[in-house]
Amino acid sequence: MAGFAGPQLPVELRSLAQEFSLGGVVFFARNVEDGEQVAEVARQIAELPGALPPWVSVDQEGGRVARFKRGFTLWPPMATLGRSGDVQLARRFARALAAELLAVGVTLDFAPVLDVFTNPKNTVIGDRALAQDARAVAELGVAIIEELQGAGLAACGKHFPGHGDTLADSHHDLPYVEHDPERLRAVEFEPFRAAIKADVASLMTCHVLVPSIDEERPGTVSPKIVQGLLRDALGFKGLVFTDDMEMKAIAARWPVPQAAVLAVTAGCDGVLVCSGNYDLQAATVEALVKAVEQEEIPYKRVEQAIAHQRAAKERFVLGRGRLTAATTTAEARARLRQVVGSESHQAIAAEMAKFA
Repeated sequence: MAGFAGPQLPVELRSLAQEFSLGGVVFFARNVEDGEQVAEVARQIAELPGALPPWVSVDQEGGRVARFKRGFTLWPPMATLGRSGDVQLARRFARALAAELLAVGVTLDFAPVLDVFTNPKNTVIGDRALAQDARAVAELGVAIIEELQGAGLAACGKHFPGHGDTLADSHHDLPYVEHDPERLRAVEFEPFRAAIKADVASLMTCHVLVPSIDEERPGTVSPKIVQGLLRDALGFKGLVFTDDMEMKAIAARWPVPQAAVLAVTAGCDGVLVCSGNYDLQAATVEALVKAVEQEEIPYKRVEQAIAHQRAAKERFVLGRGRLTAATTTAEARARLRQVVGSESHQAIAAEMAKFA
């Protein structure tokens, strides 16, 4: 899953897709001019070559983490939904969010955050979290997942096994979660269990060390956490994405290509390399290919990852015809302008903002 620089799909990324195929492409704010431009780039991404169509993905949570801004509805932080206690408001928000993302050709949103905000000093999560109570996070998270996916947009709950009670920012350092397994099951895992029961398409791991589970490896590269906990104990059969592998919590400890091999071996199905460093992205794909050829990654693990990707893409990408139509007609462009940043969506955002 590759990020890129600038508002146009670069030739280097096209070449990477041509040579290796890609799981998907990730939009960031640096790639965005307006809705019509996003829709055109999304169409180009969807047409990249490969055995399966690539995901067109974005982190569009609301609040601080919103890559699409100009012309789009500016959603308040998700903490406003927790303060409101209004599940129906969460559902209306999610339906509106899905409508805007689908209108510009996005097929996967890395949302909602399912971390339980139990540490007030935790600034990296903070108001991105829905609530401080696990049951509230679970209830609101499921409402958002159901509405996003009911509209035809794949959701991704994050960050497993839980980033809500940490101090360090994994963009810069390795955070620790010092709780025992009993506490993790009672608090951190509850929203993820609820999301799995609601058939969430995907979950994202976090680069957090949980010594009570694995003293050596952070969640993303830990077989004990990804396979042992998420797959075996919680029974998740969907798609598992890594957080960005270029974050310092991982990249300061392993070269990104090596860490990608560790992540896939641990049970992850999609590896995010987001900065737009095409040499690094190519090296990462090459490392994965070599690891499979040398049986460092068991072929059965590769088959599982591909099966998870295929199943999710059959649900949310294949056969929809949505992307190629996004910008090809005047009617489609007019509809995009009616949906993105619409007055009805602005009204929902204003209702949420009352609880800021």
